[in-house]
Amino acid sequence: MTTIGFFSPSTPITATSPQRFKRALTFLQNKGIKLVAGNLTGKQDGYRAGSIQARVAELNALIQNPQVEVIMATIGGTNSNALLPYIDYETLKKHPKTFVGYSDMTAILLAIKIRVPACRVLYGPALVASFGEFEPLVSQTWQNFIHVLQTPNGGAVTIQAPKQWTDEVLNWNEFTRPKTLRDNQWVYTRTTQLSGRIMGGNLNTMYGFINSPYFPKFSHHDLLFIEDAEKDAATVEKNFAMLKNAGIFYQVKGIILGKHAVFDDCDTGRKPLDILQEVLDDNHLPIIADYVSCHTVPMITTPIGSMASFDAQKMQVTFSNF
Repeated sequence: MTTIGFFSPSTPITATSPQRFKRALTFLQNKGIKLVAGNLTGKQDGYRAGSIQARVAELNALIQNPQVEVIMATIGGTNSNALLPYIDYETLKKHPKTFVGYSDMTAILLAIKIRVPACRVLYGPALVASFGEFEPLVSQTWQNFIHVLQTPNGGAVTIQAPKQWTDEVLNWNEFTRPKTLRDNQWVYTRTTQLSGRIMGGNLNTMYGFINSPYFPKFSHHDLLFIEDAEKDAATVEKNFAMLKNAGIFYQVKGIILGKHAVFDDCDTGRKPLDILQEVLDDNHLPIIADYVSCHTVPMITTPIGSMASFDAQKMQVTFSNF
């Protein structure tokens, strides 16, 4: 039986969405998962689950708990970057664990991967946001997650993208109606296939710690993975330009661009891929876009730091060496 400890590095979702939280607990317990609650469960300090020191204490308690194998965020938010200097990296070096989450959890995932490479970090489901979803979408996210989680260390796993997806904002607490699904299709520039070490996560989170000691160093063997949600075209252009100005686009071999959930094009008709290509200008990096490891559902779990081989036509990815 896998033991998952959960914590709230930013948004106090266990306090503000108790109905969805309970549904997530039931789903995971029915899958045979043993759960260990962080000590801020059910607590709230305004926009966050607790002070910076309270939130990192919650995380470190799970890191120091020998019974906990996997540590999962309950949801994202805005303020996970405040925890990075205080994480107990030394205990993790002696006793590596697996970390899971997405969105604002990007800061913690990348910091841990940089400081403690032996830890597995999975850009994947958050407890309340993902496993509080209704069927059939929740089971599809679960299957993708468990296939990656159960892959032996150093092994490989191939994931087929879901045939359909949605970013419809519906059914957060109670079920109203089935979400409207759209056919899934990855798009690409220059080449249908890209392979390399995959690093990255949520772009809006990255600007909170870019070029800090917790931010990864990229190489020409790397694929930059970036995704975002609920942003407008102006913000997306700003964040893409941030990466360009930091020199990151000149360091990698290609880009994996996730689907942008609930994107506001500011009445321009432009998509995130269009904006990215304009920002890249004469840097003709190959791109595979509309990848589904992001705020859309169902979600593919992406092992950060793994070797990844993407096939846009087959909508398939193989992860290895993680």
